[in-house]
Amino acid sequence: MWKGGCIIRAKLLDKIQAAFTADANLPNLMIDPAFAAELNERSMAWRRVLTLCIASGVSCPALCASLNYFDSYRRASLPANLTQAQRDFFGGHTYERIDREGPFHCAWTDAHKAIGDISERTAGEKAARE
Repeated sequence: MWKGGCIIRAKLLDKIQAAFTADANLPNLMIDPAFAAELNERSMAWRRVLTLCIASGVSCPALCASLNYFDSYRRASLPANLTQAQRDFFGGHTYERIDREGPFHCAWTDAHKAIGDISERTAGEKAARE
């Protein structure tokens, strides 16, 4: 890794190089054992810093987004149910459940009309998967 003209001369670059030397096909640095251990060891301090920033009214969008990415990346299943419910509420786009197969739709209020046979609305999705 060439660092001669780079303004980043931190030890971090050596750690990044070591991770990719150990595994050239590494899909994400967070999977590297050394990076994973350090991130896990420091995650509570990361959270405390963000808590203090938020409580003090200090904007820290990059730090918040990076913590959200870190938390999301470590989960096998993410809580997309709220997004699915909103899409179904506003546009009748249906939603999936983890306890039953198939698409579902709700008439969320009396103002919502039936969308008909769900299989007709999702036929294109089924064809795309096959």
